[in-house]
Amino acid sequence: MLKDYLNQKKEILENKVNEYLSDLEYPWQIADGMKYAILNGGKRIRPILLFMILDLFNKDEKFAYPTAVGLEMIHSYSLVHDDLPALDNDDYRRGKLTTHKKFGEAEGILIGDALLTHAFNIFTEKNIGLLSSEKIVEIVRLTSSYAGINGMIGGQMIDIESEGKKIDMKTLKYIHKNKTGKLLRLPIEFGCIIADVPLEIRKKLEEFADLIGLAFQIKDDILDIEGDFDTLGKPIGSDVELEKSTYPSLIGLVESKKLLIEITENAKNIIKNNFSEEKGKLLIELADYIAFRKK
Repeated sequence: MLKDYLNQKKEILENKVNEYLSDLEYPWQIADGMKYAILNGGKRIRPILLFMILDLFNKDEKFAYPTAVGLEMIHSYSLVHDDLPALDNDDYRRGKLTTHKKFGEAEGILIGDALLTHAFNIFTEKNIGLLSSEKIVEIVRLTSSYAGINGMIGGQMIDIESEGKKIDMKTLKYIHKNKTGKLLRLPIEFGCIIADVPLEIRKKLEEFADLIGLAFQIKDDILDIEGDFDTLGKPIGSDVELEKSTYPSLIGLVESKKLLIEITENAKNIIKNNFSEEKGKLLIELADYIAFRKK
């Protein structure tokens, strides 16, 4: 059931990306680079999470299309910049050349910048007439917070600063919560905004979001040790090479796997305790998918 849902929603999302980017043609390097970066494979977990929340509350998913596309553009920009020589210096992403390897380093920087800024154009222009102005402003406010210094950028900075150093668990939790977790929490909050979810239930879903965000990052840490290029589409062992602190490096691989299972069960219990089995089924399956995925 989950596999079919993921494939169906991924196709819808990518069709909308093509539609919204179809009018971008010049300068061609930036226009083509944006399309290459965002349509270069990927699981689409973040926009699909947004669709799942709307489905949970019987809200038509068309109300989420611009927000879902904008969110995926911001995620894609972060990957383009992560791969640059000044950061992770990766040549491959999802089995294909990284954006800066395909188009050039300077172009890669500008392509990432363009994805980020154009996302806000989509959040606003494409949502006019679809969502209230109050909801649009809240979506923009949350995105600028979670993708910026108080979220992804803050986590990325401390991650870079911590390379080659011994850090404590508090610092590692900060890195994971902000670098990865905030952008996985964002679609769940978006869904709550769009579907007018009551505050009490929204808080439960935010707890779920924080747990699966942490599970996602721990699994990434594990895959960097146990994965392979053919499956992941990128080199493994980069965390060790860059001397990054990860859950396996701090508590060991075995304990990391135990913690991953514990966190995933806690996330699933939040859904089980607040929604019917039928309603919560997809979110429960998604939590397992995040924890046990191969890539």
